[in-house]
Amino acid sequence: MDDDSGSFLEWVIPFAFVVCAGWATWHTPAFILDFLPPASDSLVQQMGELHHRKDVTPDMPGLFGGYADALDWAALVLVPILLILGARNVRCAGMEYEHWRPIDRFSLFIGRVTMILILSLTCVMLYEVFLRYVFEAPTLWANELTLWIAGYVFLLSGLYAMQQRCHIRIFLLYDAVPRWMQHLFDMISVAFIWFFAFFLIFGSYKQVFYTKFYKWEMFGTAFDPPIPATIQPMILIMVALIAIQAAVNLISDWNLTAEERGGLADIDEQEIEAIKRSVGKV
Repeated sequence: MDDDSGSFLEWVIPFAFVVCAGWATWHTPAFILDFLPPASDSLVQQMGELHHRKDVTPDMPGLFGGYADALDWAALVLVPILLILGARNVRCAGMEYEHWRPIDRFSLFIGRVTMILILSLTCVMLYEVFLRYVFEAPTLWANELTLWIAGYVFLLSGLYAMQQRCHIRIFLLYDAVPRWMQHLFDMISVAFIWFFAFFLIFGSYKQVFYTKFYKWEMFGTAFDPPIPATIQPMILIMVALIAIQAAVNLISDWNLTAEERGGLADIDEQEIEAIKRSVGKV
C-alpha cells in the first residue's frame, strides 16, 4: 500500500467533514422535527422554539415544508460523502502502525478528524485568551465549546488508539507463552471488550437515545450547547466501533510473525529515535 501521507486532501477532507458534521449536529432538532417529531404538541413546540433560537440561518425557509433548510440538508448529505472520500484517500504516516489493512481506513480517517478537532480546540482556546486578556471582552461560548470538542477528541481518539495498538497492554506474561496461548489471550481480551460493549449499550441506549438525544437535552449555560444530547450517544457509538475494531485487530494480527509483533513493544524507542532525527540529534 502507498504509505505517503500529508497530502493536501488529507487536510481538506477531514476539515470539511468536521464543518459539515458540526453544522448538521447543531441543527439536529430540525431533522428530529422533520423525521421523528415528538408525539406531544407541547414538545414539538418546545423543540421548534429551541431550533429557531439556535438556528444559524433563521431566515432561510425549510425545504419540503419542514424545518431543515438547504444548508442543513447539504451538510447532512455531505457527511457520508466526505467520510467515504476521506477513508479512500487516507494514507498511513511513517510513525503509524504499518500492518494496516483496507478495513482500517475508517479508523485512520477518524484519527485525522481527531487531529483537526485538536487543532480547532487549540484555536478556540487561543481566541478566548486573546479576547480575555487583550481586549478584556471574554466570550460566552469558548469554555463550553472547548469542553464539547474535548469530549469528541477523547471519544474519537479511542478508536484510533485501538487501531494503532497503542492502548495500554502488558506483555510480561504474553511474551512468555507460546503463540497458541497468545491467540487464546487475544480472544479472551476481545471477548471481554465485546461483553462490556454489549451490556453498556443494552443497559443505557434507551436513556441515552430517548431521553438525551431525542429530547435534545442542552447544557444549561449561556451558550447552552447540546453536550448531553450528543456526547452520551457518541459514547455508545464509539464503544461499539472500538469493539468492532478490536475484532478486526484480532483477525489482522492472527498470522503476524514474532518479529512483526515485536515492533509493537518497541514503538516507544522508534518514536524517540524519530524525534531525535527530526531535531537533528542523530
